[in-house]
Amino acid sequence: MQILVVDDELSMREYLDVLLSRAGHQVTTAGAVKDALSTLESERVDLVISDMKLGQESGLSVLRAARAYPIPPEVILITAFGTPSAAVAAMREGAYDYICKPFDNEELKLLVQKALEKRELLRENKQLRSSLIPGTGNFWIGQSSAMQQVWSLVEKVAASRSTVLISGESGTGKELVARAIHWKSSRAGQSFLPINCAALAEGVLESELFGHVKGAFTGAVTNRPGLLVSAGEGTVFLDEIGEMPLPTQVKLLRVLQERKVKPVGSAGEIAFEARLLAATNKRLEGEVKAGRFRQDLFYRLNVIAIELPPLRDRPGDIRTLANFFLAQMTEELGRPNLHFSADALQLLENYSFPGNVRQLQNIVERAATLSETDLLGPITLPASLRGEKEPVASISEIALGPGFSLERHLDEAERRHLLAALEKAGGVKTRAAEMLGLTFRSFRYRLAKQGLSDKDEESKLANGSHE
Repeated sequence: MQILVVDDELSMREYLDVLLSRAGHQVTTAGAVKDALSTLESERVDLVISDMKLGQESGLSVLRAARAYPIPPEVILITAFGTPSAAVAAMREGAYDYICKPFDNEELKLLVQKALEKRELLRENKQLRSSLIPGTGNFWIGQSSAMQQVWSLVEKVAASRSTVLISGESGTGKELVARAIHWKSSRAGQSFLPINCAALAEGVLESELFGHVKGAFTGAVTNRPGLLVSAGEGTVFLDEIGEMPLPTQVKLLRVLQERKVKPVGSAGEIAFEARLLAATNKRLEGEVKAGRFRQDLFYRLNVIAIELPPLRDRPGDIRTLANFFLAQMTEELGRPNLHFSADALQLLENYSFPGNVRQLQNIVERAATLSETDLLGPITLPASLRGEKEPVASISEIALGPGFSLERHLDEAERRHLLAALEKAGGVKTRAAEMLGLTFRSFRYRLAKQGLSDKDEESKLANGSHE
């Protein structure tokens, strides 16, 4: 990585050049602010080490110029012994750290190493954030050979109109793959409409998929097109299709064969153009043998099969995914300096993740939300990852008295139980709701109340969605 040393004393520039070059870094030097600004403009710089006092000028000018770049280099300031107050103030403007003269060589080298690690993390995060923007053609989160094979298949099937069946354990990212297929196809400018087949009762599911006419059932006050028609030339994604009731399976098979839907209560049919993608966390071959899934529908859906590997089979992707999710949280929380410690990342890489990518995302969200510092160390991770048991406070340990609020205490307890259930269920909300003895809708409402749900879910709740 490239380091820019800024100091008005030639001897100090030469000293730091030799010290850092021997440590394996590429070093450029500048003796004045204008030279430093010229280097920042013309070269990629990962780290700036600048004296606070540069003749009649200040190292703050270099700091401010460096921080103005889209992916700014980290800045370490050198200050005179006993006068670090200006450097501390500069840290509020974005400096990584400061070091006092005279400094210890090993201390400086360690500080440089940490600053460059953070710089690399921020650069990685920016690349990862851009990788999921529709239209960029880049969805490559996960560099393992297994995921590269998945993405290669996505590229091939995107151009066709064939039905795709995406299988894999809960939380492996099946919807992400479905969205990637949609975004990389000619349908990218049209709607992508997902529906969870496990979350809706049989009649509601049929109405959502095929539509209904006015008076078809109590509450049907107007004609309503189903998702297959509403999607136009877009994509409809049937998640957890293995949970679809058998009577609905029969109707879906006919719809796929005829490319027409019959709204509930209607005598006529409507043609549709949408592409169908489906996903399941079950082995549908076994469901067919058990009589719970129609064999003819399975063959109709399984034109092209994509199977996602569990996260435990690709541990090399854990660090990349964790940093990507953390990058999302830094934007959401407005805390751009959040980063994992090496020990925390090691614990994540050693964990088996029964809930796969979704569980990892929940763990990262929990760590970022609850941490009081920018460094996310092992203590910010669930106790189960650290090989410990979660502490449970007894009633006698609860501090009653002035300032105690029962509502706040119950609210915090509810949040802890929701997070614990999500973790134990591997991020699968229907399973977490069952653990807490709640209906799926009640569980989602409580998540939204605690600020733990995503914006789509909050919107569904506000609009009275059945999902």
